[in-house]
Amino acid sequence: MCAAGALAGALAATAQQPVDTAALNKTEAVRSAFASFYAMDYEAALQRFERIAAEHPDDPLATDFLLDATVVRELNRLDLLDTTFYANDGFLTGKHVVVEDPAVRDRVRELAAKAVTQADALLAKNGKDVDALYARGWARSLQVTYMALVERIFAPALKLALGAKNDDEEVLRLDPNYVDADMIVGTYQYVVGALPRTFRFLVGIAGVSGSKEKGMALLETAATRGIRTSVEARTCMMLFLRREGKYAEAEALAQSLASEYPHDFLFQLEVANLAKDAGQAQPAIHEYEHVLTQARQPGYFHNAHLELAYFGLGDTLRGQKAFEQAAAAFRNAASMPGTSPELRQRCLLAAGKSFDLLHDHTRASENYQEAVNAGSDTVQGEEARKLLRKPFQGG
Repeated sequence: MCAAGALAGALAATAQQPVDTAALNKTEAVRSAFASFYAMDYEAALQRFERIAAEHPDDPLATDFLLDATVVRELNRLDLLDTTFYANDGFLTGKHVVVEDPAVRDRVRELAAKAVTQADALLAKNGKDVDALYARGWARSLQVTYMALVERIFAPALKLALGAKNDDEEVLRLDPNYVDADMIVGTYQYVVGALPRTFRFLVGIAGVSGSKEKGMALLETAATRGIRTSVEARTCMMLFLRREGKYAEAEALAQSLASEYPHDFLFQLEVANLAKDAGQAQPAIHEYEHVLTQARQPGYFHNAHLELAYFGLGDTLRGQKAFEQAAAAFRNAASMPGTSPELRQRCLLAAGKSFDLLHDHTRASENYQEAVNAGSDTVQGEEARKLLRKPFQGG
């Protein structure tokens, strides 16, 4: 059974099982705010979360909502929500240029500290307050996400992640039906279990253990029964399955999320990415073109990074030896106003290679020179400089 089918069956089977969560999660105001959030309308979501936080000034969960939207909005701005970046271990050691916004960094730290302080105040009154424990663990995990993906400081992030995991394990010990807590514990188990041994040694967690199998099982529980974490758990499962090359299962999850949230650009894009990774070129091309067609409808997507769709389309077309069309797609990706400097160089380099495969070194050189001009001291710039002298032959 595919992952989406298994989850659908599990949802039906667990529908009658008790699930505990904070009362705030059940309010219409929170549900409405997250509807905007999952449509990637982060500005509207933040406005709604601001109102919720103002109405619940001592509730760490309300602060977590603000922190969540702040972190995810920034990850999207920096193109760090593109799962292709995490499809292998290259992101751990590779050079990915990130221009951090100090104001956002300070806001993330402020909100995380506030949520932890609020949770600690509640726990000082009642050490078994599962809502406060969960809120503190979530705040820590969101700060971990920012530290690891934006600041790329892994050792402190992993140590903070251990604290988040411990909070949620305590939640589950006190209340096994508080299944949202399975999300953080499951993610921790999987990520630590998947980290290369050399990397664990380098960041000082050589003796820390994790299990990919246990992690996926916990994530499935959060995906099928979670009140606050179902979408996030399914997204993590989709990413982890992609990393393991289980493309059919990952694509089934992507299809289910894209169907549930049709205005979430990244879920639509992921369907195409997974078809491409699975070697299904024509379905992938169709999906990329479908995403781009949807994007032409005014207001259909919020915060759409069309350069990612154009780049995926170009990569797929080049694999099908449609070099002229591939070059056009890469050029479109490079010309998008939100394209990051690194991706723009990659696109120019890829366009040049496509023209070289058409035996048109003149047009190829124009693209290589643009890539060099964009930064000659980068990996892409260095490769482009070499290809100016010696045309790309393939491979």
